[in-house]
Amino acid sequence: MPITETAGAVERPRFVSGSLLRHVCVMAGTGAIGLIAVFAVDLINLFYISLLGEKETAAAVGFAGVVGFFHASLCIGLTIGIAAVVSRTVGAGRAMDARRIATSSLVLMTAASVVVGSGTAFFLHPALHVLGAEGETARLAQRYLAVTVHTLPLLGLGMACSALLRSIGDARRSMTVTLAAAFVTAVLDPILIFGFGLGLDGAAISAVVSRMVLAGIGLHGVMVKHRMLGRFEAPRLAGDARALASVAGPAVLTNLATPVGAAFVTHAIAQFGPSAVAGAATIDRLSPVAFGLVYALSGAVGPILAQNLGAGQYRRVQEGLRDSLLFMVASVAVAWLVLALGQGVLIRAFSAEGQAAELIALFCTWLAASFFFSGGLFVANASFNNLGHPLLSTFFNWGRATLGTIPFAWWGSHHGAAGVLIGQAVGSSIFGLLAVVVAFRLAAKLARQEPSMKAPALALAPVLDAPVAPTSAHGDAAALATPQPAAVTGPAASAGAP
Repeated sequence: MPITETAGAVERPRFVSGSLLRHVCVMAGTGAIGLIAVFAVDLINLFYISLLGEKETAAAVGFAGVVGFFHASLCIGLTIGIAAVVSRTVGAGRAMDARRIATSSLVLMTAASVVVGSGTAFFLHPALHVLGAEGETARLAQRYLAVTVHTLPLLGLGMACSALLRSIGDARRSMTVTLAAAFVTAVLDPILIFGFGLGLDGAAISAVVSRMVLAGIGLHGVMVKHRMLGRFEAPRLAGDARALASVAGPAVLTNLATPVGAAFVTHAIAQFGPSAVAGAATIDRLSPVAFGLVYALSGAVGPILAQNLGAGQYRRVQEGLRDSLLFMVASVAVAWLVLALGQGVLIRAFSAEGQAAELIALFCTWLAASFFFSGGLFVANASFNNLGHPLLSTFFNWGRATLGTIPFAWWGSHHGAAGVLIGQAVGSSIFGLLAVVVAFRLAAKLARQEPSMKAPALALAPVLDAPVAPTSAHGDAAALATPQPAAVTGPAASAGAP
């Protein structure tokens, strides 16, 4: 659904009517394909590197992946803010403001990713040392990252454009953005790694080209296909930044919690040798591919909940949360079954031996079940971020990454590498369950605020922890959460087209 006006009115937002379960399935399904494509890039890299038969090289990819995880988490947090604010603006029928915020979001994403990406290059050696990388493994990981960290702005732009497309309901094109990038990696990896004999350097070059494709296709969809970008208004950038930061700030902190926990787990496993690190790296890259539907729910549910919040349909918000949890449970059950039955194939495919093979088998057989609770946390985080309570998302994610990871993984480390992963799974499950309970209570409270058909038409705006996006100079100053007419006429509807 492009942000356009027809006959002087803004098109009706896509998610405020129709089957919520269908919206969840379509958005999560297409989003999963795109998200799996993003994570498949790393999995494909690891697969081809594993064929070289060098444990140090495979371990180096694992350590580099933890650093890359921090970068990706920053971008994901920013895209959560972008999708939430733009979706609410679209749901409230404010097309001009949506365009302006979209433009500001790309500028802010580029600036942040340049600083973080290139800034990381100065701290690669100490960062890898803290993670436990030593000797040849550390040298290889640093060489790989020295190439990829400077292209973080390309990754950020591509992900931001994908979020903008999701915010208006174009799930198919959002999927295409990331799917094309994964296809490029799948083609280039064997050519560069084996054909030209570049090894790990070839994998790094392939990742750079993939990010260029990701950004290029994303910008084409946003700028050409949907014309979502308005003129850049420097005086309004600070206001837009505050609105985006109200969600993106806590979301970034929330998403950074996951790599912090992963860094501790990697450090704990490093003491058991390169084989254990290689096994954990395989699991880290296999999980988001196997559970792509679950990971995609964070981005898929957000626009659905946000549009209905912007339109004042609070009961549909509650129903959307319920349908998302049902979808998650079914997805995890299927993925767990596939992993359990196909674990032998996976172990052989990644040339895993010794501890690496044991860890992969443990994950596929038992630990995959923890995604019932991790998936609940993903859905709960999406509801917190898009319903005006992003600090709750931050609280639960950091709780899982610290209290739910460090003591449990530390205890497990006394029982070997497998104990580290078991402890991590147990701790994260506890926080996932608590987050789901809180999310349902908030949704129920919000649903009670929606007036009945017999009540006055004016709905009460829900109380939000974070401020909403500022309107344009011509727009209504009402908050995004306040229901707006589906059709907006006059300057606010027609001005600002790119």
